[in-house]
Amino acid sequence: MPLNNEQPTSTSRSEDQGSDVESSLASDLDYSRDSFNSDASSKHCTPSSSPPRIPPQDEVMEAGRDLFNLKLVHEIVVGDVHAELSQEPQNGLWNIVRKNLYQAYWEKLETELNEDPPEYQHAIKLVEDIREILLLFLNPGANRMRTQIMEVLDMDLIRQQAENDALDIQGLASFIITTMGKLCAPKRDEAIRKLRESTDNIVTLLKEIFRVLDLMKVDNVNSTIEFIRPLLQRNGVEYQRQLFQSILDDLPTALNRTTTWIQSALEELLPATVPPEKCADAGKGQPALPGPIQILNTACLRFLTWDFSKTLVPETWVMDEYRLEEIQRQLKQWETVNEVLLIVHSTTGGPIQGASSLSDRLKRMISVLLDGMHKPGFNLKETLEDVSAQICCELNKSLTERNYPPLTPELQATLTGQICSISQKENPIRTLVEDRVQQYFMLLLSDPKNQTKLEEVTASLTAIKPELVAIGKTFISLIDYNRTVYGPFYVDIIRKLLFGSSPPTPSPHQEQAPNCHVSHE
Repeated sequence: MPLNNEQPTSTSRSEDQGSDVESSLASDLDYSRDSFNSDASSKHCTPSSSPPRIPPQDEVMEAGRDLFNLKLVHEIVVGDVHAELSQEPQNGLWNIVRKNLYQAYWEKLETELNEDPPEYQHAIKLVEDIREILLLFLNPGANRMRTQIMEVLDMDLIRQQAENDALDIQGLASFIITTMGKLCAPKRDEAIRKLRESTDNIVTLLKEIFRVLDLMKVDNVNSTIEFIRPLLQRNGVEYQRQLFQSILDDLPTALNRTTTWIQSALEELLPATVPPEKCADAGKGQPALPGPIQILNTACLRFLTWDFSKTLVPETWVMDEYRLEEIQRQLKQWETVNEVLLIVHSTTGGPIQGASSLSDRLKRMISVLLDGMHKPGFNLKETLEDVSAQICCELNKSLTERNYPPLTPELQATLTGQICSISQKENPIRTLVEDRVQQYFMLLLSDPKNQTKLEEVTASLTAIKPELVAIGKTFISLIDYNRTVYGPFYVDIIRKLLFGSSPPTPSPHQEQAPNCHVSHE
């Protein structure tokens, strides 16, 4: 993974990922002016009238490698990436075939070692494989241990000993276990101790050695990830931007979906009096054009209602698609929980006002019953009927305990009907909650650095405030980091959408300013 001696090709440098988000997107007039008038980054999405060029295979392969590195770096920096042994289903075809092949191999090895004289061909090959694995664990400066391993596990000498029936396979296994103990992580000490104390035959011992070596490989990978993570966190923005620019150089269409995504947000914001094709001619007297931050805020807000099953996300968001989906799933679930609780409180009124323990209990119960509502086979209406039945039961129990009369059959039927009506998209309670959530997230996007905005939840969303704040933090964090990495690309796309391939004509009063009004929201 080339991290050193690389010159970034981006148009702006971001040393601090969080603090430079707005500046990278031209949040003030001066930066907007420079970005829109400058052609320094125009290569990101330059339109061409010639037919699209089909990239040769080597460029496609290189772009594929860059994309893999980009995803790997992104996951190390943003996610909690770590290696682990793959767990195949026990009854899966692959697992059954592999298990049978391994068993046949070890049985054959045991048969060969029990011959008189023993046949060591396959056993020697295993020892050679173990030697190579042990050498991979060594640091570049561990020359003494490397020499020791090469001397003791000298394959030419081992083959000569095998030919003369003088091979001490148990002695080699003992040396291997001792070396593993020196190289393993502390959490593998118990496994090494069991290997030392093992009284099994040599075949079973070799099987266990390979099992522990597999675990040590995973530990080694995770240790490497933890070692390079701080480096990537310091330099990851420029490195990811450089990798994406390399992909864009090989595949010029790599920003098509991103351009469409931004353009749709721009068209939503543009006044009816300023058609998109006339943006470049916007001058004095025209309504103010939306600024880059406002356009991107509108575009990012769409992820909360994005149909991931039908529409591909922009190229710059592909690596975070599953995170956006998870945010949307959680948000939809808690929106529904909030809608149900609003109906319960408005229907039953005074008897449950101030009963915080009851509200918390209902909230937990509803969220559990709605778990998995994003899955294709989930029937929301039937689930809401079950939710209604459980709520009526809990309400009657709580009312009785506090000497209130239970809900009448008519009131229970009304409550059930209102809760089940949430499954309809045009339901007014559902519409109200969804609108309030959209307003909350737009407020966060408009001022992401103001942490107090996270706590400013409207009264209609108070029931899910802790969950909403947690989702908001995650969403804003993703947005900030994405803008920090891809900000120059976004600004260039917006500049071209607003002013075309040529910079706007300067006004007579200020030569350097674009001949239009840019709002800063």
